[in-house]
Order: sequence, then C-alpha cells, then structure tokens
Amino acid sequence: MKLIRFGEAGKEKPGIQDKDGKYLDCSTFGEDWNETFLGSDGLRRLEAWLDANQASLPEIPQDARIGSPIARPSKIICVGLNYRMHAAESGMAVPEVPIIFMKATSSLCGPFDPIYIPKNSAQTDWEVELAVVIGKRAKYVTKENALDYVAGYCLHNDVSERDFQLRHGGQWVKGKSADHFAPLGPFLATPDEISDPHKLRLWLKLNGKMLQDSNTSDLIFDIPTIIAHISQYMTLLPGDVISTGTPAGVGMGLKPEPTYLAPGDIVELGIDGLGVSRQVAMNDPEA
Repeated sequence: MKLIRFGEAGKEKPGIQDKDGKYLDCSTFGEDWNETFLGSDGLRRLEAWLDANQASLPEIPQDARIGSPIARPSKIICVGLNYRMHAAESGMAVPEVPIIFMKATSSLCGPFDPIYIPKNSAQTDWEVELAVVIGKRAKYVTKENALDYVAGYCLHNDVSERDFQLRHGGQWVKGKSADHFAPLGPFLATPDEISDPHKLRLWLKLNGKMLQDSNTSDLIFDIPTIIAHISQYMTLLPGDVISTGTPAGVGMGLKPEPTYLAPGDIVELGIDGLGVSRQVAMNDPEA
C-alpha cells in the first residue's frame, strides 16, 4: 500500500495512492495515519477494509494539498554522515558507530510545501534521504529482527541550516528543526512495495541541476543496524521517523564555493519507488 494524507495543513485527511497512481480518499475508514493507527495493527486492518471498500472510494481533487503521509510522530531521528562521500565533503571522519540527532517534529511538512528560510539564515541547505517509519513499539531490537518493526519507507528532505547547526553551540538539532525543514512524502510505501531498501537510487536537483545522485547501497550503516542501534538508547514508537542520511552533493560541500538556498530556488528530489517531491524556497513568513 501507499499511504497519503491530504488537505489543509493541520487538518489533513487519510488516503491512499492506488496502483494506477490515483489518490483516493479514505476518510470513511475513520482513522488518521498516526501512532494509534500503526500501533493497533492498522496496516492489516486497512488492507482488509480496502478489499471491501476501495472500489467506492472518491478520488481526491488534483489540486488538493498533499501533506506528510504520517501525522506528527513522537520523534524524528536522523543519522548523520552515513554515506562515505558525504563525510568526506563535510571534512569529517567516517563514523565508527551511527551518529544520531533529533529533528523537531514541528519541522514536519508536506512534500510540496515551501522550504522556509529562517530568520537570520544565510546557509539553508538540502539533503535527500530515505526515511524509515516505525510500525510498532521497538526497544532493544536486534539486527536480525529489526525490519519486522518497519511500517514503511518515505522520501525525506532533511533541510539544514549549516551556521545554526555547526556554530550555534554544537547542537545539530538547532540547524535541523526550523519550520518546514522536514518535507516528507509524497507517500509512505509499505515494505511489500520496496523489494530492497538498500538498492534504491536517490537524487536531488536544484533549479534543474543534478547535485545529489547516489544509491542506498552506499549506506555506511544499513537499516537493521540503525534501528537496532537507536533502540538501545530510546524506545521507538509507531509512526516514529528515522532518516537514514544523505549522500554527497549538499550545498555545504560544493566546490569551489558552498551554495545555499535563496528565495525562489526550486528543489526537486526523488527515490526509486518512493515518488518525487518539490519545494520552492521562501523567506519564513513569520521572520
């Protein structure tokens, strides 16, 4: 299945993308795609409900806003420096264990919403990433059974403000958590939709120019390793998002000079089997 959410920000309704690419309204299912839904065997229940009801579901208007496919999770956890070439372009050593940091859940937005350049920002950057959504409570998970805890996969842009991240007190979370810094989607693909999450091309363009083009086969730490590692330090809840890292080609690492987002810039990104998203950069309207 491919789960979507649509409608006004903060008032999204649940839906799916069918095999023909049409967006269908699942409001009559009566649940949002959130922690409660995933934690109560929701994917299995939804699949059974769709078998009986999908043919009668209304199609979503083509101009409807698409939101994050998961309602605000309890946590957005990111893995840093998880591609070797990205570590090199950042001037940092390849990590011996996964580097993890948090991204505020208030940064979550839809895949076609604008990127807000924060007040006093001069270094807002992009990062295409494969995101993993947790499907059931996970604590002290082993690598061998880690994938049993996965509800699905999403496309994620881990937008980052480099000055805030690196020179405002040493806490990466400051550079990762501004509003609209986590465009997620367009959909959540359940594991049966993705034959191998470790063999997916991921790419990103800025104003039509390809800047990131890699494959998840280059991950330093694979998904089972990441889930097992994080679950040793915190309990993962249904709906939690783990973003697995970005490949080389971020603005901070471009030569001869770093490049950062300016108002009007267009960011397009995609992952095999997980769709394409597009964001236009703009100054934060509250700045």
